[in-house]
Amino acid sequence: MRTRFPFKYGIASLTALPHLVLKVAVEIDGNLAEGIASEGLPPKWFTKNPDTTFEQDLPAMLEVIGHAAELALSAPPSSFFDLWFKIHDAQSAWASETGHPPLLANLGVSLMERGLLDALCRHLGSGLHAVLRENQLGLRLGEVRPELSGTDPVSFLPERPLFSIRARHTIGLGDPLTPADVTEENRAADNLPLDLESCIRTYGLTHFKIKVCGNLEIDLPRLEALSDLLGPEALFTLDGNEQYSSINAFREHWEAWREKEKIRALLDTGLLLIEQPAHRDETFSSSVATEFADWPGRPSFIIDEADGAIDSLPQALALGYDGASHKNCKGIVKGIANAASLARDRKKRERPVHLSGEDLANVGPIALFQDLAMMAALGISHVERNGHHYFKGLSAWPESVQASMLENHGDLYRVHPEGYPTLGIKDGMLDLTSMNASPFGPRELLDLSSLDPVDLADPTGFISSGLPID
Repeated sequence: MRTRFPFKYGIASLTALPHLVLKVAVEIDGNLAEGIASEGLPPKWFTKNPDTTFEQDLPAMLEVIGHAAELALSAPPSSFFDLWFKIHDAQSAWASETGHPPLLANLGVSLMERGLLDALCRHLGSGLHAVLRENQLGLRLGEVRPELSGTDPVSFLPERPLFSIRARHTIGLGDPLTPADVTEENRAADNLPLDLESCIRTYGLTHFKIKVCGNLEIDLPRLEALSDLLGPEALFTLDGNEQYSSINAFREHWEAWREKEKIRALLDTGLLLIEQPAHRDETFSSSVATEFADWPGRPSFIIDEADGAIDSLPQALALGYDGASHKNCKGIVKGIANAASLARDRKKRERPVHLSGEDLANVGPIALFQDLAMMAALGISHVERNGHHYFKGLSAWPESVQASMLENHGDLYRVHPEGYPTLGIKDGMLDLTSMNASPFGPRELLDLSSLDPVDLADPTGFISSGLPID
């Protein structure tokens, strides 16, 4: 899949990526059920090593997915939770032995979770929220984290899923802010909105995610320009994308920003939280607790890329962080456990806690759909959205898939004048009505027979089977 224009985040500039689809067939109570899951495999997110190329990183992504699939296929019959527990524990042990970091290793586990969960929801004829709240997964959260012993999903999940959710628009480091900023280098070959001003006008946006790069010469004028463009009513998160060496290093920039009157006003009226400023290797440094304690009146901080292991959030909360992001690629059971931990801490902490909804350049019809289903089930009222912005709707998918989404999910997708489905953001909101009436994937199992099969042992073939990555 090629982007409409480069998406710059952290140390990466995304122009294309492979998108992997997992198909699952499972026997449940003597009946065959099928499910699907998918994930785009972006450069430099699961492992942020500036010294390797994407072609060098991709084999590790495929290896962890393949290993998790082997674990799922070899596991004895069991409940969903017991199967997840076996896959997760075995994958974690293998990853530790082979040097795969937890965030990357969990990508494989999460794809298995999502495919199996979709199959289970289809077998039960039920939507995700009911399956989770009624604990038809057989969750025993005390075995995930001892402090959650006796905690059932009904005690912390909302009574009903959200039927609409607000899109929080990503402002990438290279995104043009006004029509005047659109050049031949970043111009898209379509007529979807491109610059931020046009996106706000077209989609009715009110919530944003602003990426900062850790360079004051770049961030200061950009934040000043955004203060003029967004206005006092906008709400936003700031994403540090691991660009700072420590919390104190971020604080130095924070104080430099606040010396500018426009930026100070922007931060005071609209900032919701700050996401992952320090590199994941420094996130749990022993100095963090002191740095937070020495910063009275500090903003809220959450972890994202550092949320790799099953116990990452409890560690972060103990150091003074205020929550975590939810991304399906980090795990479904783990995300539920995070929601339970935050519900538990909310009752005893003076500072508010946050479970935010974050993106991974998520595109429909599968990954985005399942992402939104989890946000609705967890009660997360606004979620970062950027896949529809950097990619050209569902134009890369087979026509039968596009037609199925328009027929079954015309509230979530609309027909673009050029003929392909694109995400239907109206007044800044997404309508989740048809999604909540579906299983964990789209209402109908999609016909994916025209997609190329993937040999997980041959990453070169994965790249060369489609457009080359450059």
